[in-house]
Amino acid sequence: MPQIGGYTLHTIECGRFRLDGGAMFGIIPQVLWARKIPPDNRNRIPMCMRSLLLEGSSRIVIIDVGAGDKYDARFRNIYALEENTLLSSLAKAGFSADDVTDVILTHLHFDHAGGTTYLRSGQIEPVFRNAVYHLQLDHLKEARKPNIREQASFFSDNFEPLIATGQLKTYQGGGEIFPGVELLIMNGHTTAQQLVKISGKEGAVVFCADLLPTIHHLRGPWVMAFDVRPLVTVKEKEGFLRQALAEGWQLFFEHDPEAVVASLHETERGIVAHTPRPLHDLL
Repeated sequence: MPQIGGYTLHTIECGRFRLDGGAMFGIIPQVLWARKIPPDNRNRIPMCMRSLLLEGSSRIVIIDVGAGDKYDARFRNIYALEENTLLSSLAKAGFSADDVTDVILTHLHFDHAGGTTYLRSGQIEPVFRNAVYHLQLDHLKEARKPNIREQASFFSDNFEPLIATGQLKTYQGGGEIFPGVELLIMNGHTTAQQLVKISGKEGAVVFCADLLPTIHHLRGPWVMAFDVRPLVTVKEKEGFLRQALAEGWQLFFEHDPEAVVASLHETERGIVAHTPRPLHDLL
């Protein structure tokens, strides 16, 4: 496994699902995006829910936790939700839920934060009972009183139990929260989404969350219809990619069904990704 800044990095697979391809690519015509990720007969494209685990500095940190398994048959059918593999993937990497000391939630949409809690003996309880959950305060406020565009993506069962147990820690703005672990704040997809940058003498890798949900979202106008501020996303992507290219960051993709990690280079057509590769080939 690769190491950066004193942390060993592990890919944690949380399961697969499908989202409408048109919604995932916004104004981009289907004839273009379907060449990249072909849709099924319901116009849905395959999506991964992929977490990143950091082992080091006396911590076990996981970034995002997938959708979880608290959904009824109708909901599962709409999104083609497959088996929740979060805990089995953790076990495969040599960890249990009780080992996790920290959970960084990029934002509270169900496909990123549903795995925070589970139904146990009729009660909703935190999955990671020994962990501190890290989230932006402005985003929590948005999730508790959601706008009409996002209300179908926020579920109180995914975050209110964390508040009740005193496990949720909130921040106002970015910066380093652990040695070598920095939060980068973005406001295009949703209010106060936090990307996570892990850096050390070996280089840096950034967990891109929904700023760049797949490797095909690098181009400026390839923006999700889900984004509450799409023009802000375009500007955020431009600045982020310029800095990533200049400083040699590696990008970790949460939703791409195939690409896990990629670096960047510039061509006549703009900034593009090198051939994607698995996490163990990170550096």
